[in-house]
Amino acid sequence: MLAEITIANLAIIDRLHLKFAPGFNVLTGETGAGKSIILDALGLLLGGRAQSELMRAGAEETRVEGIFLLPPQARALLEHDLEENGITLEDETLILARELHRGGRATGRINGRAVTGAALQQIGDKLVDIHGQSEHLSLLRPKEHIDLLDRYGNLWEQRAEVVKHTRQLRKVRQELRELQKDARETARKIDRLTFILQEIDDAKLKADEEADLKSERALLAHAETRATLADEAYHALYGGGDDEKGALDLLNQARQAVRGMEKYDPEIKSVLDQAESAGALLDDLARTLRGYRDSIEFNPKRLEQIEERLDLIFRLKRKYGDTVAQVLEFGKTARQELDAVTNVEERINELREQETKLVHAAGALAEKLSQARHAAAETLARGIENELQDLGMANAKFGVALHRVEEANGLVVGAKRYAFETNGIDKVEFMVSPNPGEPLKPLAKIASGGETSRLMLALKAVLGAADRTPTLIFDEIDQGIGGRIGTVVGKKLWGLTAAPNGAATPTHQVLCITHLPQIAAYGDAHFHIRKAVVDDRTVTQAEALQDNKRIDELAGMLGAVTNTNRASVTELLAEVANAKRGG
Repeated sequence: MLAEITIANLAIIDRLHLKFAPGFNVLTGETGAGKSIILDALGLLLGGRAQSELMRAGAEETRVEGIFLLPPQARALLEHDLEENGITLEDETLILARELHRGGRATGRINGRAVTGAALQQIGDKLVDIHGQSEHLSLLRPKEHIDLLDRYGNLWEQRAEVVKHTRQLRKVRQELRELQKDARETARKIDRLTFILQEIDDAKLKADEEADLKSERALLAHAETRATLADEAYHALYGGGDDEKGALDLLNQARQAVRGMEKYDPEIKSVLDQAESAGALLDDLARTLRGYRDSIEFNPKRLEQIEERLDLIFRLKRKYGDTVAQVLEFGKTARQELDAVTNVEERINELREQETKLVHAAGALAEKLSQARHAAAETLARGIENELQDLGMANAKFGVALHRVEEANGLVVGAKRYAFETNGIDKVEFMVSPNPGEPLKPLAKIASGGETSRLMLALKAVLGAADRTPTLIFDEIDQGIGGRIGTVVGKKLWGLTAAPNGAATPTHQVLCITHLPQIAAYGDAHFHIRKAVVDDRTVTQAEALQDNKRIDELAGMLGAVTNTNRASVTELLAEVANAKRGG
């Protein structure tokens, strides 16, 4: 609900700050004092059109700020819209601000975050209903009538089952459309995946074969060089013939010399042993080199095979991955995709079966909900007509139009199929005939003014808890009515603020601009709006009235501040207090 509003530099308002009560607030004052300007300020705050002519003459900036305190129900109502605009609530406080700058530029903020006028309006529409000349009137938005009817009839749980089935139906149909949208593209995908798998499968790749092939290629490519070097090493040890001595021959000469030395020096035997060991090692080395030389294979065909294999691996890596392991993984993924695509027809048949079941199941639930809506609509219409009688509109008629549209692709109800939304097959719109002999017409097309406000009051009184908008504002509701009906109107306005059983806060907060003391007397808070001249300029001022000041204001609304009128007001206030107590 609206806790406070601050207005600066708007029309004849220099600066105005009002703190509203949670219940029924009344604003009174002479015509032209600025009451409607306060509503203009609230409309601007709630995302209304920013008009430069609203700016106070000589001011460079107009600013309106409103502080709203949100009960849990209101927070739940706004949760999605706030999240959509990147706004989080730290507590129950929501602060809206709107600034209009000279030149026409307007800015809006919610809890300090800059937002568009559309975002302000999106959220403001769920915070405040202004019943009068404003567009912030939820009951004049036909798309919301079905929600109000369902809440009034306690049909929300029943509707939730319909929502569940229709959402599932739409999900199934969406998947069907995606599977069926382009058969040629599916065929192309199958061909592409089949080619990829054929290419990878035919290669019969092994994760570690590339390194082995490269190693084998290096050996084959240098077979002749390896053989030549091995032969050179062998001959260096054994000699090359034609009396060419090798290392072994020279080592044998050295060994014979050392053996000769042993005759003269027995201590040299250790050196001889070393020479014997070296000879054996060199002989083994020579034999190994000869075996290695003789084992070298000159195989150009095998080398060609290896080159071809490595080239195939290179081409596959260029297409499908940086390594053989990645190529194999790509093939695995492609096989999974191919399995999924080739099973499309099977999946389509499954989805068609689901669709058939859902259009019948959802249709049965929607028809049952529709019947319940018709019953709730009858009760709602009678209740509102009874309220209208109390408000001096005894000849007014109210109705709820429910209709459905046949559609070939809709939900199955009996032998027919009907178009549907997630909430069912019904289109709901409130209808009214304010005057005798006139046919029922859409509520959104009725005339504005006091008659409309009274009709809105009747709707609000009956819908009560079904309407979740926290703050209701009524302007011109007393137009064309007298004191007797004014008392009824005042009591009903106050009744809108009654807290439900066990609740700590009122169902609604109500603000009302009125010229009737019978209405104003029911206010929990009373504000007097007046014009004054300050520093040779006209300004709007507001004062919260209590006790004698309030009595004088109500007496003045009766015609004049006289002892007689004061007495009448005192009696009126006593009657109101008694009515509020249930007397």
